[in-house]
Amino acid sequence: MQLLNNKKAYKNQAKILIAVDCIIFGFDSEELKLLLFKRKVAPLKGSWSLIGAFVDENLSLNNAAKQVVSNLTGLNNIFLEELQTYSDVDRDPGERVISVAHYSLIRINDFDLDSVEKYDARWFKIDEIPELIIDHKQMVDDAILKIRKKARYQPIGFELLPEKFTIPHLQILYECIYQKKLDDRNFRKKILSFNILTKTDEKDKSGSKKGAFLYKFNKEKFTSFISKGYNFEL
Repeated sequence: MQLLNNKKAYKNQAKILIAVDCIIFGFDSEELKLLLFKRKVAPLKGSWSLIGAFVDENLSLNNAAKQVVSNLTGLNNIFLEELQTYSDVDRDPGERVISVAHYSLIRINDFDLDSVEKYDARWFKIDEIPELIIDHKQMVDDAILKIRKKARYQPIGFELLPEKFTIPHLQILYECIYQKKLDDRNFRKKILSFNILTKTDEKDKSGSKKGAFLYKFNKEKFTSFISKGYNFEL
């Protein structure tokens, strides 16, 4: 009864809609991509949008984000992290809507690449993102900036690579994250100077007969490296 009375106390307050928008980045070993879908409701129906919907009143924000991604793309078991809240009064032309954005960085090859298309979703290269609705481009820019900052202190890049990788493969990934070309010799010299990679006796010969040595990420050394006050700045 007390709970019912408390709810009645709010009955004259203005109602504001809450949404979650999910920025899903994917790395396919060569390029960084963004998952978008065509908005299914008016206004702006049919326009390219981040993966988003209104929050189910029975779910927490994080669980709502996971449900939205599953319902709109078919992707499950994706780790999502809250980015920030977007609350400009006139951000949505349909109603007063506050959106809590979440983001994720996944290995595309771990999922069925064709399955998302069944949901009118599609992967776009970062430099070929179409025009997005309302403030979704700002959300994407904010998420990229967040990932770049985290990459200095967390092994984000290594989590997107297979257990064994070449230094050129690692360089491609970080060029995607920072969206700029890195000097080959300087990258190799700097990454090896961090002493966070373990060289194996195996080679990847897919690019040449001579091949390139495969390395493994040493998480313990990385943790020690960061604990000493260093950062993974490239």
